[in-house]
Amino acid sequence: MNDLKLALLGFGNAGQAFARMLCDKQADIRKTYGRGVTVTAIATHSKGTIVDADGIDLLKACEDVAQMGKFAPDTKGLCDLTTFEVIEQADYDALCELTPLEIFTGQPAIDHIKAAFARDKHVVSANKGPIAWAFDELSALAAAKHLLFFYETTVMDGTPIFNLVEHTLKFCKITEISGILNSTTNYILEELAAGKEYDAVIEAGKKQGFIEANPAMDIEGYDAAAKVTALLNVLMKAGITPADVDRTGIENITVEDIKAAAANGKVIKLLCKGRLTNGKVEASVKPVEVDKSDMLASVDSTTSIVSITTDLMGKLSVIEHAPEIEQTAYGIFGDVIQIMELAPISES
Repeated sequence: MNDLKLALLGFGNAGQAFARMLCDKQADIRKTYGRGVTVTAIATHSKGTIVDADGIDLLKACEDVAQMGKFAPDTKGLCDLTTFEVIEQADYDALCELTPLEIFTGQPAIDHIKAAFARDKHVVSANKGPIAWAFDELSALAAAKHLLFFYETTVMDGTPIFNLVEHTLKFCKITEISGILNSTTNYILEELAAGKEYDAVIEAGKKQGFIEANPAMDIEGYDAAAKVTALLNVLMKAGITPADVDRTGIENITVEDIKAAAANGKVIKLLCKGRLTNGKVEASVKPVEVDKSDMLASVDSTTSIVSITTDLMGKLSVIEHAPEIEQTAYGIFGDVIQIMELAPISES
């Protein structure tokens, strides 16, 4: 049987971790499914682009990027194709959208996915932008062409939130989703509560890799808004965008605020929430005080939590503890395996 052929858009930390995971598990995949997974294209803006219908040497690609920051000049299939040219011309069965999030529009990732669907290709997206900004449109396009469209990695890395609901909460109506979805702000609030200075916390977080060079999107609540929008669009059919979220970040939270909350037996958390009210989903991201006895208070550092309230199963919560890049890679890996299991086998 023919291998499942993938085209990767983006080859950052998550893409490289996915590539290594794919290599590590290739023998197991072949043993289980009678065929493997071959990456035939990798398109990036800064590392180069490779298109090789025979299959890219993923370990070499990872090693070259680690050593040189880009693909080696002697790489087989190295070319100057643009991202859209790769989508439109390369030989692949499924596209993996792994490019960085553009938080205000979801572009150009949305158009990447549309272009893949136009070629009757399945899609895995680790980019939350398309799910936050254009989920209804994209899912309708996929359904019309009987294509698979998976996006488990978009919220809480590889934690199986979407799969949990789809496969184990059948006929449950979700009435509320809440959680702590941005680990950067959670880390900052925890460090401030420990008595550390704001600037020192930011610098330490950058050095440890917890905080981006420009953390404004996290601190001002934009990232959390995109994540809760993605959850609500998929799980509650909200049909909203991040612009519809009532958003307040932590930029105005002071050490005095945190001390005052502590004196009352509370901690401050940046809480995401979506609730069904009079037939409409209302979404918010804002700092709230929670009792120290509350489960949310125990969600520390880079840990995340999502709680789902349903009519039949009540309320359940899923916690992701201190994720590493491998968890993100596994979300992509799991979606690719679903395509292996569900998609018709290509004859080409």
